[in-house]
Order: sequence, then structure tokens, then C-alpha cells
Amino acid sequence: MIGFISDADLAALREQVRRGCQELQHPYPAFVLFISFSSGKQRAAVRIVRGATFDAVWKAGDAAIRDLAEQQTGENFWLRIDWPMAVDATTFAELRRMLAGTKRNYFRLGISFDENFERALLEQELNANAMLYGGNHNPTAEFNEGNVRNYFQRRFPRTPLPAFGDDTPVHLFASKGAFFDGDTLHDLYTTGRNAGRRVVDALSIPLLNSLIAAGSDFLADQVGADGRFVYGLYPCFDRTIDSYNTLRHASATYAMIEAYEVTRSQSLRNAIERSLTRMRDDYIVHTDMPDGRPAAFLVEANSEIKLGGNALAILALAKMAEVEGGGADLALMSRLAAGISFMQDAESGAFRHVLDFPSLATKDAFRTIYYEGEAAFALMRLYDLTGDRALLKAAQRAFSHFIADGYERHHDHWLAYAANELTRHCPREDYYRFAIANVASHLDFVANRITTFPTLLELMMASRQVLTRLEGDREHAHLLGDIDRRRFGAALERRALYLLNGHFWPELAMFTKNPARIAGSFFIRHHAFRVRIDDVEHYLSGLIAYRRQALEAAAIVGLGQRNLAGDHDAPEDCPQAQPAG
Repeated sequence: MIGFISDADLAALREQVRRGCQELQHPYPAFVLFISFSSGKQRAAVRIVRGATFDAVWKAGDAAIRDLAEQQTGENFWLRIDWPMAVDATTFAELRRMLAGTKRNYFRLGISFDENFERALLEQELNANAMLYGGNHNPTAEFNEGNVRNYFQRRFPRTPLPAFGDDTPVHLFASKGAFFDGDTLHDLYTTGRNAGRRVVDALSIPLLNSLIAAGSDFLADQVGADGRFVYGLYPCFDRTIDSYNTLRHASATYAMIEAYEVTRSQSLRNAIERSLTRMRDDYIVHTDMPDGRPAAFLVEANSEIKLGGNALAILALAKMAEVEGGGADLALMSRLAAGISFMQDAESGAFRHVLDFPSLATKDAFRTIYYEGEAAFALMRLYDLTGDRALLKAAQRAFSHFIADGYERHHDHWLAYAANELTRHCPREDYYRFAIANVASHLDFVANRITTFPTLLELMMASRQVLTRLEGDREHAHLLGDIDRRRFGAALERRALYLLNGHFWPELAMFTKNPARIAGSFFIRHHAFRVRIDDVEHYLSGLIAYRRQALEAAAIVGLGQRNLAGDHDAPEDCPQAQPAG
């Protein structure tokens, strides 16, 4: 027994490594193992063992495991073993050329500075210490000599730092691995975009439950006693992002409420209430508009009123009312909606994006496409609660503007959310066509985008609700011919599974400075593995929607029937638009 790993588990780990380990060719050692261990309190300690036979290298590895386990104390027992599968000798000049052609933080090979693997670093060590990151000004990977020097001197304190000249030899390697989390032994992916994290074949409901619980627990932990979030972290060096954004405060709260509907965690519920209280009391201001009507606005620290801020505040409050019932915030939501109405042109349906507070003068007529979809979505969600036709008409005016100005070209997830809600109540052909066009030409991007881009899953999930509804709408089912359903389904599933590459599994988190702080969260790899509340929010919202529709599909199969058209009759003020042509 070593720490939390039993002799039986250690034997299983040995057998898994033995099956996967491949003998390297001369001039490299026949067998090389990287032994990494972390208790979650600090960055993983890594040892390299080499040998002429597997038995010899495992004997050295077993001793390294025992030594590392004795040195660290903490709640976690994270043990990872990696071994090179293929090695390629090159030079630093060629390495720099390779990095210049690779998106930043997406270089997925380890580096050995010598043939004997005495001075070698796993890909996870390189990226978790920003050794291939030159800053956000450079879109590609870059050899960061300063960060390499700092880590190398800690990692190999008795070894001289290698030269980094153009002709200096360097050895690049792809590796495979196994990970033991204290309970379960996991196989790890080798090369490619999944490299270094556990093998997952499908998004099962238990796995989704675990991901949603972990991500929402992380968000809850970021909410202080005063209701304010820790806005974000750069986990490589455990650096806090000190800026703040009240719009994202509201949107992260919205995602926490979505997650609470799944987990019913009391600690999450408590964090939600702290966050909502802070938003109601400090971030939302009440004022009268020039015509004397009362309104409310979510205001940023720089006195900006953002259209999306009001929208996200409504979405959070409306979701809370949906989940827990009651109408305590209806008056506040109505005043926030009045603020949105003030920012909308009554004729064209277009919105002003940013106002100054307290003057309410226009600061930016346009800032980002997201705000307009958020506004229409929020109006529809509040309409669901109140039945106020003025809200529905405002959303319809917005869609007249979206359609006239070709907003489907933006492929925006918030527009997809809004279109889904509007077609629930107003199943008009022009609204359906917009919803389909918002995604139909974007499927290759969804399927193949190298970044995790979590809002793409949100786009696909909202769009799938529209397509499912169309299947049961005899009048409009012909519109399904405007999209390749097979490609749509394949792109959705591929994107959903790809989001796992943005999850801080412990086998990845263990290489950062403060692993326990960010394990279970979600990150943006090309932004230095940034973990920000809105990043986590978008991962959660997409996965929650995926889980909900998976459960609905299972229920439909179990019942052997379905009601796809929904239970909403079209209001009298939702006349059908004339079909195009």
C-alpha cells in the first residue's frame, strides 16, 4: 500500500503501463517513464526513470512513486505515468519554425534536451508553465526562454541549462499515459488534440452530471461572502484576474442557476443567493427615463449601461423564478425590460448597445452582436413568465431587424436561443428560416474548429430544439430540407465531446501551480489556459442543454411517442409571414 493506492491497484497500473509501453530505438533508452505525483496542493513533482528492460524501469518507477508519495500530503492522490511512443531528433531552429506554425498553447509534444532523456519535459509541463507562450500578442506558439529557464532550474537543479542555439539538438516526443485518481485507473490519449487527458468514448448522463457539478461547484467557490466573484484566474502561475464585469456577473449567475436545477446543491444555492443579492443591491440602478417611465439598468464600474447587461440580469432572475417559483423579482425584471425597450428603436427594431449612466446618452450604437440576441432572448423569457404582449412585440421587432440585416451570417448562439424561444410562441416561416440559416452553413466550423469554443455547443443545442419542433409542425416541416440533418447531428456530437478538452481534469490540473483551485473547472487553452467565470458559464450552459435533451430523447424512446410541436398556441399577433418567393 502506497498512500491511497493499494497493491492491487498498483499491480493494475503496472500492467496497463506494460501493455502500452513501447521499446524505443537506439540511441534512446529502451524504456522511459515519467512519474508525476500531486496531492493537489502544489504543482506535480515529476521524476524520469530509464532502463534497458521494462522490469528494470518499473522497479525504478515503483521506488519513485513511493518517494514522491511520502513527500506530499494533501486530500488528493493524483498519480500519472507517461512514456514516449515516438521520438524525433531535430534542432532548435526547426523547433522554432514548428512553433511559429502552431496555434499558441496547441503544441502537443514533449521535449528532451538530450538523447538519454535525463533532461526531458512532458507537453503538460511545458504548457502548464507557459514555456511555449510568448504572450497574447503572438497568435502562435513561441519558445519562452525565461519561463523555460525558471522551470528547468527547479526541475533539474544539478544540471546545467542547455544552449538554445539554432544548431542545438533537441528531441521531440509523443507520449501515452495512465492516471490514477485515488479511486479509478484511467487510460490517457496519446497524440492529437485530446492528448494527455483521459479517454472518454461518450457523454453519458453520469459523466455529464459530474462535469456540471464540478463546474458549478467551481463557480460557487468563486463567489465571496459579499456576493462578488473572483473574476478569473491564469492557472499556470495561479494569478488572479483583478478586473470585473457586471454583465458577466449576471451571466455566470444564470449558468449557476441552470446547474442548480440539475444538482440541487445547497452550497451552490447559497452562492447563487449571494450573487443575486449583490446584483440587485449594488449593480442594478433604478431611474426614470426621459418620458418619466421607471426603468432599471445593470451598470458597469465605468458607468456603462450595456444592452446585454440588462438582458443577462433578466435571464438570471427569470431562471431563478422558473426553478424556484414565486414572483418576487417580476417588478424588477419589468423595469429592466423597460430599459431594454428604451434602447430599442420602435420602428426598425434595432438596438443601441451602450449608454452612459446617469445621462442615458448613447455611448456606442454598436459594440458586439451578442447583446442583441441576449436582449431578444431575455424579452422572450420574461414573456414566458408574464404573458405581456409588449415583450413579444419587442422581440418580433428585433427579429424583423435581424432578418432584414442578415444577422444569420453571425451564427450567434444568443440569436439561436432567441429564435428557439420565439418559434415556440410564433411558429412563423421567416423565424424558422432565420433559425436554420443561423447554423446551416456553419456545420464544418462547428465540427472542426481547433479551439473548444463552448458557445458552439450552445448554438447547436438551441438550433436542435428548433429542428425537433419543426419535425412535428406539418405546415413548416418542409423547411428541414434547408439543412443537412445528418451533418448537423454529427457536428453536434463531435463538438460536445470535444468540449472535454477544455475541462481541467486532475491529470491536467496537477501540473499547474495550485491544482486543487482549478480542478473541475473549464479553460480556454489559447488564452493561456484562462479560467474566467464566463468561460465556465458557456461550457456549463452547453453541457446542461446537452444533458437535458439526452434525457428527453431517452424519455421519448421509453414512451414510444412524442409531442414535438409544443403546447403553445400562436398568439393572435403572430401572423404568418408570406413564404419567400
